[in-house]
Amino acid sequence: MREDQTRRPWGVLIATTVAGGLLLTGCGGGASDGSGKSDGSTAVFPAPGYSPERNDNRESADHLSTFALDVDTASYGYARRVLSEGRLPEPSAVRPEEFVNSFPQDYERPRGNGFTVTVDGARTGDADWSLVRVGLATRAAPAEGERPPAALTFVVDVSGSMGEPGRLDLVRDSLGVLTERLRDDDSIALVTFSDEARRVLPMTRLGGHRARVHDAIDELETDASTNLGAGVRTGYATAVEGLRPGATNRVVLLSDGLANTGDTDADTILERIADARREHGITLFGVGVGSEYGDALMERLADRGDGHTTYVSSDGDARRVFSEQLPQNVELTARDAKAQVAFDPRNVREFRLIGYDDRRVADEDFRDDRVDGGEVGPGHTVTALYAVRTRPGAGGHLATASVRWLDPGTREPHEESGQLETGSLDDDLWHSSYGLQVAATAAYFADDLRLNRTGRAPLPGRPGLRALADRADALAERRQDADVHGLAEAIRQASELGGSE
Repeated sequence: MREDQTRRPWGVLIATTVAGGLLLTGCGGGASDGSGKSDGSTAVFPAPGYSPERNDNRESADHLSTFALDVDTASYGYARRVLSEGRLPEPSAVRPEEFVNSFPQDYERPRGNGFTVTVDGARTGDADWSLVRVGLATRAAPAEGERPPAALTFVVDVSGSMGEPGRLDLVRDSLGVLTERLRDDDSIALVTFSDEARRVLPMTRLGGHRARVHDAIDELETDASTNLGAGVRTGYATAVEGLRPGATNRVVLLSDGLANTGDTDADTILERIADARREHGITLFGVGVGSEYGDALMERLADRGDGHTTYVSSDGDARRVFSEQLPQNVELTARDAKAQVAFDPRNVREFRLIGYDDRRVADEDFRDDRVDGGEVGPGHTVTALYAVRTRPGAGGHLATASVRWLDPGTREPHEESGQLETGSLDDDLWHSSYGLQVAATAAYFADDLRLNRTGRAPLPGRPGLRALADRADALAERRQDADVHGLAEAIRQASELGGSE
């Protein structure tokens, strides 16, 4: 839908991740209690204006906001890498929603499959302006013993640029450890690409064949240029050939994204593997590496390939990606998930969705299940922030937030909703919940990086970077949160490099 992280320790983390979290789950709706949180039951709370007899929207389009869900985090990871090297990231590579979603939230989880919807907010201190948070959560990732077998096709970039330390050596060691940690009934296929693609290993059950898999991994060496398109096409063909019904079937692309040979356009690459993607439901998870990284291509490939992308730049990032994110991204609990927020025009003068710029969906397409949405797995939280300007004397209903998704197996649609009243905005932002403050800090940081050099107006209530770093440090100290400490460090680096005071 888009238009507009040394060797052996990381390998252990990859192995722990894939071996420990590949559960295929279905989806069910949940009913909201009107408090802004849903209870995770099977009832469906329709979005505003929904009529069972009509598949349309009756709400004024001026007060609707519709977008495809996005759980990517690569933009934040790569920004941190660039800042650590003494450079400011390019504004075009800063996607606020990926900064925000790099920090999981403690939203209530559904009792079954599907989503809960949490809606809250707080005043920014800028006249009549508030930040409203729409939070979506799937159920917790399952235990390793509960999962179905996995059939994973790894597509590995072995081009010359992958010779940099922390690239191919990371991949090779990680896959070796992974081979020992997966179960006998799991399968691995291996495709490599440089100037051309090569199927190194067809889909191979690990039981009785681990030595063969190890031999294939140990022979990975860098070579020539980067024909990423050929790698993706051969990877999908290999995944289709080795497709296992009832198993987790997924392509995992590991690359620096610096394509320079063959197809270098994401749309062209994806057109060539469309049938495998649509007919067999094989999704793509991209893991980016390297100090020079093709962010735009990897991000577009994953989003348009019904998948996700992340970026690994440090040991801390590796722990998060390979111990938490990869299990959530290998399996799906929801396909084509979209959110729609309806603001009450009697109480809302104007609003602005922060980020999701190239994930916007036409309001009338919210319930058109032919229109692509986002893919979400177990254990995920998804956050969207809005800057909302209320009318003087506003009172009563402020907004209804709804999420619609398809069951990944049956493609049956489900919906869930949550409500927000104006009285819920009485708190000052910096005295609100921990999660809301962290999300706001990440969003304000992205806003500064993206807009400070363009002359556009900042988000309402945005502090200067020094003050924002102090707030991030204070938040991190409250819960000894290493990830938020890392956020504070990145904000200070940006301030020293010329960001706002």
